[in-house]
Amino acid sequence: MSADISEVQLQVRFITKQEQYAVPDSPYAIQSNVQSSELNTLINALLKESSAAVEKAVEFDFLVCGELLCTSLSEHLQEKAVSTEETIEIEYLERFPAPAPQDCLMHDDWVSTVQAHQNWILSGSYDNSLHIWSTKGQHKLAIPGHTSPVKAVCWVSFNGDQAVFASGSHDQSAMLWIWNVARNSVDCVVTCRGHDKGVECLAVSADATRFVTGSWDNNICLWSASLSDEDNVPSKKRSKPEHGNSREPLSTLKGHREAVSGVQWMDFNTVLSSGWDHLLKIWDCELGGIKQDVAGNKAFFDANWSPLNNSIITASADRHIRLYDPRSTESIVKTTFTSHTGWVQSVRWSTTRDTLFLSAGYDGQVKLWETRSPRTPLYDLSGHEDKVLCCDWSNPALLVSGSSDNTLRIFKAKHYGTA
Repeated sequence: MSADISEVQLQVRFITKQEQYAVPDSPYAIQSNVQSSELNTLINALLKESSAAVEKAVEFDFLVCGELLCTSLSEHLQEKAVSTEETIEIEYLERFPAPAPQDCLMHDDWVSTVQAHQNWILSGSYDNSLHIWSTKGQHKLAIPGHTSPVKAVCWVSFNGDQAVFASGSHDQSAMLWIWNVARNSVDCVVTCRGHDKGVECLAVSADATRFVTGSWDNNICLWSASLSDEDNVPSKKRSKPEHGNSREPLSTLKGHREAVSGVQWMDFNTVLSSGWDHLLKIWDCELGGIKQDVAGNKAFFDANWSPLNNSIITASADRHIRLYDPRSTESIVKTTFTSHTGWVQSVRWSTTRDTLFLSAGYDGQVKLWETRSPRTPLYDLSGHEDKVLCCDWSNPALLVSGSSDNTLRIFKAKHYGTA
């Protein structure tokens, strides 16, 4: 390819899957050194000519050879070793708008875990407490009970005025709680004991009947999420009645050689786990065995699977985020995302868009990624002043993160429908 590729004229054809933004399907001649901003101007001009329906300018992203255009077109083509003699196909799609900072919620200590559900946000802190907030930033409750830092929280169910949630702590226990929303009162109904070291992660099954915990004792425990003891044998009364009944695990999954850093249900019987032993494991809960092992080259701090695309993203000790396809027979790592300058601590897929995910790192950054842009995140959601320990995108409208700067930050997604 010639060195002066940046100045040549190219034949391009514009295509889109968003039919409301389609332009005439004929080749256009453009300068090869254009960037996405100039392509945006061109597409909007073509739309104005051909479609009365599009009233105001639309921001687009551009896919060339399967990757978002983040440099000039000539650099992009040179990197992909694409000939400038051929007609280049450029796909365009409406850009996901920049999330807007909405709130900063102060805690008394590091915010280590967070999960949103509809109008509520649950957070856990290093001061051993749990907190419930409204999505508008109102502090509803501070909940004592654990005796060490809270490392995992998860909503279990909402039923009218009653919400159930679970928490896991370095005090080696997990607790099930009932929140009476109308009275704004909380009771711990069950304390789950089965780990020999701190609980690091927790996940509730889709049918809200069971949950799993991962621990520094290298094990994963499977628990009933039932609030009554009828279907939980064995169970014995605890000496401290305010902490409810004590419950033992239904089963224990053993296989990791170091701490379990993340757990997630993939279906009613399958659990994904990540570990400090550089392994991802996919478990059959019924049989108590491992369906699949995926070996990484660094400790995994988190893993998240998306039912929308059947892919796993992982957070690691080497600054990189990796996308794995567990079904692949060839290379199982499909993409590596590089922008963080420190350990990546937490990753979460969007629940509505199969190409978007969130990451949080020790560099103090929260980043919003598009899977087709591995070196340039769509947005940096800045504001934290120290290590970011957790992130959450359970509510499609809210991107939430917690940090060792003692804050929980909320960004609002301006447009969060499916692509």
